[in-house]
Order: sequence, then C-alpha cells, then structure tokens
Amino acid sequence: MSLVPFDDRDGTIWVNGDLVPWRDAKVHVLTHGLHYGSGVFEGERVYGGKVFKLTEHTERLHFSAEILGFKIPYSVAELNAATQKVLDSNAIVDGYVRPIAWRGSEMMGVSAQKNRINVAIAAWQWPSYFSPEARLAGIRLTISKWRRPAPDTAPTQSKAAGLYMICTMSKHDAENNGYDDALMLDYRGQVAEATGANIFLVQDGVLHTPKPDCFLDGITRRTVIDLAKRRGFEVVERAIQPEEFAKTQEVFLTGTAAEVTPVRQIGDWTFTPGAITKTLVEDYDKEVGRTHDKAASARNSAS
Repeated sequence: MSLVPFDDRDGTIWVNGDLVPWRDAKVHVLTHGLHYGSGVFEGERVYGGKVFKLTEHTERLHFSAEILGFKIPYSVAELNAATQKVLDSNAIVDGYVRPIAWRGSEMMGVSAQKNRINVAIAAWQWPSYFSPEARLAGIRLTISKWRRPAPDTAPTQSKAAGLYMICTMSKHDAENNGYDDALMLDYRGQVAEATGANIFLVQDGVLHTPKPDCFLDGITRRTVIDLAKRRGFEVVERAIQPEEFAKTQEVFLTGTAAEVTPVRQIGDWTFTPGAITKTLVEDYDKEVGRTHDKAASARNSAS
C-alpha cells in the first residue's frame, strides 16, 4: 500500500489566522522550531464532527508554550473556533487534529527572543475500524533503552516537539524487532509510559498507574481514571518498578491515538486482556460517543 505524503493532500490548513490550501502550508528551512525543537503541539480526536475535550487540549497547548517561554498569540476560544473551522472546511467527521505552535525564522541561533510565534491547525480523517472485541487481542511492547528525563533536565510537563525524539527512536527500534511499541522507563528506572501513551496495570482487581512527575498527565489518562472510579474500581497512582509486571494480570495503554489499547506482552512478561480492560475499552467508547456497527467491524477485521 502506497503512503499518501502529508505535504501532498487536498484540503485546507489553518495557519496564523487563515485557512490556506493544504499544499501551501509551508515553513522555511531555517525555522527555529526545526533546528532547535522550539515547538509545542497537541493530538486531538474527532468523534461525530466534534473534538473530544477540545478546550482541555487547547489549554494544554497554551501551558506547553508558556513552559517553553513563549506566548501563543491566539486565545483558547480563538483556537477552538479555528479548529471547528478546519473540521468543517475539510468535512472531518471522525478524524485527528494536530495543532502546533513554533518559533519562526526571524533569528537563527539558540537565542530567539524576537522570533514570531506561528500557529497552525491541521486535521485529517481517522475512522475507527475495530470493535472493542477486536482490539482486545492486545499489542506487544519491548523495553526501550531510552529513558524519560528528569524534570530538572527537560520541560517534561510540556508537550514539546523535542521530547519526542527518543520516542521515535524507541518506537522504530521496537518495530524493527517485531514489536508494536516500546515501554519507556524514567530516569530512576521506574515504569513511565509508552512512546505516546500512558500505562495502567491491573493487579488483583486494583488499577495502578505511574505518577506523572516526569511525563505528561494525559487527557485520556485522566478520563480513564474518572471512568474507572465511576465503576467503583480503585485507582492507585504511584511509583511502579518493572519487576512488578510479574504479578500483574492486565495491562493497557491510554492516549488520544491509542484510546484504550490492551497489552499482551512487555518484554518477557505476558498478560491476558481481561474484564477490567474490556469494561474500560467499552466505557471509553461510550464516553467519546462512539457506536459500533458489528457488521462493518467484522468486514474491517477480515480485510
């Protein structure tokens, strides 16, 4: 199957206040964000033509920029309205949204105090193909050699572009070795997250998840914690050592792209997606307003 490059598509992208043709949404090769990683972004999912928890995502984009030392020149309300304009312009019903803000090319060097802060919002179709039952097969993770950095060595609470370099390296290495993704430990050797999703463990009916003190406290993570508590499940946020996987029955990931994704293997440890994982997969789907056409799911699973 040939890939459709993201720079050669039909549609429009919102850039600095205006909708522009998709292929014209470009930046200069000497953009500061490209050379020094001075950019922040979000990943958002669209269900039924609306972004799930849009305001929370937009507020986090602003917060990320503040951590990197710049101010986004559009309010939360303005960016929310621009996002809806992009969805309407591109007729996105079920899809993915990528807002990004970055320092421009006015100054080239480590210092870039006078650079313009640019903002763009793109969206594309991303339908849901599988039923909760099909997703319960689970994915396989290896353990990355790269670790999430300490909060005094990197802006770990910002969704900053530069922080994802080791995620890309980790995921590529995992895929090259036959795995779906990689588990990343933190600077202390404790369980942190996957390359783009938070992690939960089920031990004797109790949910455990790492305390997000050096990585993002994901919006989907918080949503799933709320869903679990509504069900009466106990949720414990704490430091988790990798050897605890030996006494863990279920594992799943949460994220905007991952949603709730069961895990069946991490390194040499194996798990069976069970009742708690299945319940939260289904509850999350209901929370975002997803309904399932069983016949369509069967066709897609067989294709």
